[in-house]
Amino acid sequence: MTSASWHARISCGRDTGAGFLVTERHVVTCAHVVARGTTDPVSVSFAHGGGESVGARVIAHGGWDGRDTDPGDLAVLELDQDVALKPAEFAAPDEAYGDPPRKLLAYGFPKRYEEGTLAEYRATAGQLIAGEWVQLEAWAAHGQPLAPGFSGAAVTLADSGRVVGMVSAAARDPGVRNGRMLPANVMARYWPRLGDLIPTPEYDGPQKERLRLLVEEAARHGELECSPQRLYQEAVTAFGPPPPPHGFASLWDAAWYLLSEVADTKAAVRFAERLADFVEHTPTRTALRSWPYTHAEATPGYAPLAAPAPVSGADTRSWSPILVEIAPSGSGDQQFLVEVSAYNGNHRKVVGQRRLPADRVRPYALERIDEAYHALEPGARELLAFVLPRRWLNTDVAHWQRSADDDSPLGTFAPLVVMDLERRRSGGLQHKLLQKWRELDTQRSAPRLHRIGCGTVGQDPVKLTIGLRRGADMVGFGAPPRADGTRRLFQATLNAAVPVMLWPRSGCRGGHTHDDCRGAAFLDRLAEHLAGLAPGELPTHIHELRETAYASESPEPHWASDLALLWEDPRCLPDPVGYQHSPVG
Repeated sequence: MTSASWHARISCGRDTGAGFLVTERHVVTCAHVVARGTTDPVSVSFAHGGGESVGARVIAHGGWDGRDTDPGDLAVLELDQDVALKPAEFAAPDEAYGDPPRKLLAYGFPKRYEEGTLAEYRATAGQLIAGEWVQLEAWAAHGQPLAPGFSGAAVTLADSGRVVGMVSAAARDPGVRNGRMLPANVMARYWPRLGDLIPTPEYDGPQKERLRLLVEEAARHGELECSPQRLYQEAVTAFGPPPPPHGFASLWDAAWYLLSEVADTKAAVRFAERLADFVEHTPTRTALRSWPYTHAEATPGYAPLAAPAPVSGADTRSWSPILVEIAPSGSGDQQFLVEVSAYNGNHRKVVGQRRLPADRVRPYALERIDEAYHALEPGARELLAFVLPRRWLNTDVAHWQRSADDDSPLGTFAPLVVMDLERRRSGGLQHKLLQKWRELDTQRSAPRLHRIGCGTVGQDPVKLTIGLRRGADMVGFGAPPRADGTRRLFQATLNAAVPVMLWPRSGCRGGHTHDDCRGAAFLDRLAEHLAGLAPGELPTHIHELRETAYASESPEPHWASDLALLWEDPRCLPDPVGYQHSPVG
């Protein structure tokens, strides 16, 4: 067995308990051992430290509030000075359990044992009681039982001396020789620095430390609009393990669960990227996005956690869209079916559906959009998505007055995109779109923007479709899909399953030669703005651009004042439902 000089005796007023050194200046114990620490002095001495005591103060607390069954019975003490002792070492969490059972030791300070004594125990099973404790039972029918003075003692592997947990309670009946252990991986929920010390199979110490520091920095910059549980669920995706029954008490709690319990290392990457979306502090947001593949230069031998984050940016399935579908009703050119839905993950709630004349579509859709917000979680990442007939794709939905009481354009209220109804109903084109997004997820190069200027309307649409399938991620048009030539090229681009299309809603003002062409200027500014941007994040960037354009006080129209964005990722709008027959009754 290794040296046990790091075992500590804790005195707080008249109360005595145990603890253990985890850094040169920090000792971990039970919160109930130092419950009077705010009024009574706390001192720490070490089993082989010559009996000299060191003053200490409580710097972290697990939240325990006084009852035996309350979780968070952990406190961290900071010593008045560093001690020249080697801190405890932790074992991997699953090493405490086995068949046959592994002998565990606890070093406590019960009455009449000022120098301390050992108790031999074993873990009944790895199953957590109330999501917090592991049951301990005596190794033999005789020997030292757990008693007052053992609270806070490190539970160690008998053969290596490495720590697997901490004694938190013992049976009140002296004849019952069992107790409870707070496992090391549960302890780390309450003091994140322990996560750096506890072995985890897929991550090294510098990787865990960097994520911990980033999470702590994010928490310092304001309350997030998204819950830790929501961030976790989006990180593991629909196919990952569910969150623990007790949920997550903090942002770090969710991050630590990913590091210690989830085998998919990419989930931690997605967690950091998604967290960045909710952090207003720019340096922290940038650092979170770079976490998977950067680290302090002072860290020798650092290896990336995973492959560099793809150019496509955060997982687009993290959007919570409000979907507005406007489709011909089959009962005349001026009659439409309007359906408004709200998505939370893969769950779709229909807020309203009605057949309406054309002049009633806008007010009905706006009322249902406002109602749909009630179905979103408070931290949901909203996206207004209009699925429109092809002849309506140039409709100025982004300029719609948001409500009767709010004159501001809808496109400044939230990220807003349009989609093509015919393409959304096509199984083949949806399949091609999914393939395109998978390519973008792994693509290391910048996304490719294909320009279609005003002077290229004579291009062969079939050749354009085939060419775009091979080599374009986004397409920018210099003119709206209004003139016959542009409309054919627009349809060819839709058939190529290009996921992102942008254009100005107003037309080119150049002459026949397109000298000094407004469309060309638009495409130049568009290319400049899109450089380096992730296609998956374009709804957010275009939303910000629209806000800038609408707020501009220049006498000349802002170049993006009538910008339209067609953006479609089937993953964030699963299972499109087509109309299989005419709904006319």
